[in-house]
Amino acid sequence: MSTEKPSVLFVCVHNAGRSQMAAGYLRELGGDRVEVRSAGSEPKDQINPIAVEAMSEEGIDITGNTPKILTVDAVKESDVVITMGCGDACPIFPGKRYEDWELEDPAGQGIEAVRPIRDEIRRRVEELISELLPAPATA
Repeated sequence: MSTEKPSVLFVCVHNAGRSQMAAGYLRELGGDRVEVRSAGSEPKDQINPIAVEAMSEEGIDITGNTPKILTVDAVKESDVVITMGCGDACPIFPGKRYEDWELEDPAGQGIEAVRPIRDEIRRRVEELISELLPAPATA
């Protein structure tokens, strides 16, 4: 990991649902202590409106985000690369931390089905934050 603030890249195929929700949570919960990126191997032209709705229920606005293509540079510039259980072929670089979060795809699903996916993403992002940004020791 770099000595600067850690950088995390979330990747899913379309960069329209899971990776956008994860990035939204990490930006919200990690604040300026972590650099956040998201990308997809085959990005859609817009974020899944149900993912936007699910996140707005949490008070997190991801409407300004746009799906982006996964690049080698995005992987190189990240300390942690998290794929979203969609079999993406990510370039592998030594010294990077790679994780695969197996999560159901919210594409084509209603809000009732997307909420549990969103909640699981939040749980995993909170765990990631606790690993990347340990609480300062108290005297």
